[in-house]
Amino acid sequence: MLDRKLLTDADLATLSAKTFQRLLPDVTVLKVGGQSVMDRGAEAVFPVVEQIVAAKGRVPMIVCTGAGTRARHAYQIALDLGLSAGILAKVGGSVARQNARMLQMLLSRSGAVLVSPEHFEQLPAFLAAGQLPVMSGMPPFELWMRPPAVGRIPEARSDAGVYLLAETIGARRLIFVKDEDTLYDNDPKKHPEARPIGTGDIDEIRKMNLPDCLVEPIIFDFFAKARFVRECTIVSALVPGQLAAVLDGKDVGARLYLKA
Repeated sequence: MLDRKLLTDADLATLSAKTFQRLLPDVTVLKVGGQSVMDRGAEAVFPVVEQIVAAKGRVPMIVCTGAGTRARHAYQIALDLGLSAGILAKVGGSVARQNARMLQMLLSRSGAVLVSPEHFEQLPAFLAAGQLPVMSGMPPFELWMRPPAVGRIPEARSDAGVYLLAETIGARRLIFVKDEDTLYDNDPKKHPEARPIGTGDIDEIRKMNLPDCLVEPIIFDFFAKARFVRECTIVSALVPGQLAAVLDGKDVGARLYLKA
């Protein structure tokens, strides 16, 4: 029994629940990129808003936002000042919240409501009332962010936060809306010869050690321990109708999956 053990005991690793509860099994978690979408302004954001509005009545969703270029500027200043990963996480998270606030206002005609981490347990009530929760994707570790293996940039940023949200609630689907609809073996913006990877096995993608990954590599570690969310889909905000298609269940974009 746990009441007779230290939480550092080695044999605790063998303890597990007999069943795992999917708290919100019908919900799709959607992440709108910061630098890849929000920073592009109306040209990229308005089509995403329209596709979310059109799907909202038939697809229960939680929409999350990334941080983007403004966070990178803050990171650079904080790094130059010699501040820790926890401080960087806090300043980066404030930018993701700004993007969430802007997106929530654009979605307000669809009953969008801005949800903070402190109100996480109210998500079921918002969804049951037909509202559209909009959240910052940045995990609320802030000052308690684990120091990264290399450097001081937090490894668990908004992609990681959105994944953890989806896994915690046992979401039906996880969709990343970026400015590309697949991973590449190098940054295609800098290397036109970069080759697309497309749909693929996460374990194989992890072994590639991609020099520029469209999603935060730490989520591949999270997938390996997942109980519920064992795949995600990447679509592009710049391809007309692609988000709408994946919300309708069509096979578009790139699917990253963990083999059973």
